[in-house]
Amino acid sequence: MVPMLQSVWVGFLESLEKDKDKSPVIPSLLKQLYPLELTDEAFVLGCENIGVKLYLEKKIKEIERGLSAHLHKKTSIKIVVKQKKLKKEHQEPLLTFQPTMEDVFVRAGLHAKYRFENFAVSSTNNVAFAAAQAVSKSPGSSYNPLFLYGGVGVGKTHLAQSIARVVLEKKPQNKVYFCPGDRFTNELIEAIQEKNTARFRKKYRYLNILVVDDIQFIAGKQTIQEEFFHTFNTIVSSGGQVILTSDRPPSEIKNLEDRLRSRFSGGLIVDIQSPDFELRTAILLIKAKEKEIELSMEAAKIVAEQVGDTRALEGTLLSIYAKTLGKKEGIDLEDIEKFFRSKNEQKKTKITPQDIIKAVCSYYNVKQSHIKGPDRSENIAFPRQIVMFLLRRELGLKYEEIAYMLKKKDHTTVLHGSEKIAGLLIKNPAFKEEVDRITNSLTLSA
Repeated sequence: MVPMLQSVWVGFLESLEKDKDKSPVIPSLLKQLYPLELTDEAFVLGCENIGVKLYLEKKIKEIERGLSAHLHKKTSIKIVVKQKKLKKEHQEPLLTFQPTMEDVFVRAGLHAKYRFENFAVSSTNNVAFAAAQAVSKSPGSSYNPLFLYGGVGVGKTHLAQSIARVVLEKKPQNKVYFCPGDRFTNELIEAIQEKNTARFRKKYRYLNILVVDDIQFIAGKQTIQEEFFHTFNTIVSSGGQVILTSDRPPSEIKNLEDRLRSRFSGGLIVDIQSPDFELRTAILLIKAKEKEIELSMEAAKIVAEQVGDTRALEGTLLSIYAKTLGKKEGIDLEDIEKFFRSKNEQKKTKITPQDIIKAVCSYYNVKQSHIKGPDRSENIAFPRQIVMFLLRRELGLKYEEIAYMLKKKDHTTVLHGSEKIAGLLIKNPAFKEEVDRITNSLTLSA
């Protein structure tokens, strides 16, 4: 039960991190609590510091409201002072420190949950999976660079990190680093400000494996692209492997230098499609097994039908399970139907226009200010039309109201935009899945 409670508690803390304004207390204080048990009376949390316990107890009602909202059921909290048990090996003095494999993975920026063994394969990602395995077996010689692209939650990061993990498992002394594109940018800016670019280059250019997630973030930044170009060349020419992920292929990354576009296209480019129904079902069963949750195939299918966004699958599973904690062992069909019925009722009353704008902008990685701005470029105009369509379909707003909200002079712009999206939904199944994922995310966040 404790591993499951830990997942629920971590999920609650993560939800506070995403919206710190709604946090009842400073999140760092809540992180000092850890779940002990769930009784009929309360969710019991341990704390090592009596001062922290006394402070949090003053805020207990606010914390209970937040946790109850997260679990979708009224929950009481009890905080007790209890020292965590130290492992024996930590109690005994050590003369030398030998890093474990987990230390090696953490230093490389890898997450324990990303492994080939728990990656669900289907026709939408089997080419990417095969290519990733080939690179892990022979880095630096097969597909260099390996460029994986696709929408949110299709498994790009999972595969990229799995490659790095296998390489380190075979040879821990390899220099491997996983780096989001914005981190590469921020570290270089910091190095330039501190006049210490030599240390930056030593860190990146002598790697055996460099994995950059969301490489599109370096586009339009001349100095960053210049540095990455030389980093890329140095690693590849010395026999190292570069793995890149993006939300679009190199040919569609705007403001990317031609020489980088050429380098990125010189290896293997793989498009990972949105997960189909079978794959989403498989992902749910894998997640349930990892969390020790009893979930039948039929139950998994129902959830997979309702949730199109891969990243929302695990959150939905934990939310449903949280409602059954202390009542039964697993999740049955009645629990699932009740959950989605409740969600649909909440959706009708809680979703706001701003929620829709935020969800669409998050999915297509555009700024909310651009949706209401004059920019008519395709990468802004298209998400704007989706917002128009959803404001009309989900909230029933009038075209004039939508036009006023999005700062458009003529409501016919909204009418044409909405009709265009409605037509695409009929003709393009892949696009329909995208819109379904956005609307499902609205339901889950409502």
